[in-house]
Amino acid sequence: MAERRSAFDIIGATMKFLRMKPGHGEVLIAEGDVDVAADEERLVEEFRRQLDQGLWAAVPSRTPAGRRQAHMVKAFDEVPRDAERVIFFPRAAGGA
Repeated sequence: MAERRSAFDIIGATMKFLRMKPGHGEVLIAEGDVDVAADEERLVEEFRRQLDQGLWAAVPSRTPAGRRQAHMVKAFDEVPRDAERVIFFPRAAGGA
C-alpha cells in the first residue's frame, strides 16, 4: 500500500527558537531548517548568543503517554534534529 502524503510534506521541518519574556509570553527570535546549511549556521549562532546573554535553553517534548516535559540543553548539538522548538528563558533570580 502506498504511503499517504500531504501537500506540506515537501516543506522541510522548521525549528523555531522562542524566548520567554515576562508579560509577552513566547517571542519568536529565529527559525530555520536544520537540513539547510545556512539556516543551521544561523541557528547555531543565535543559540550561542542567547546562552551568552545568560539564558537557559530547553527542548519541549511529550512522553508516549502524552505528558509534556522539557529537556535542558547547553549546546546546539544536544538539540534533537527533529525538535520543533527550543525555548530560551532567563535564569531564576534570588536563591535559597
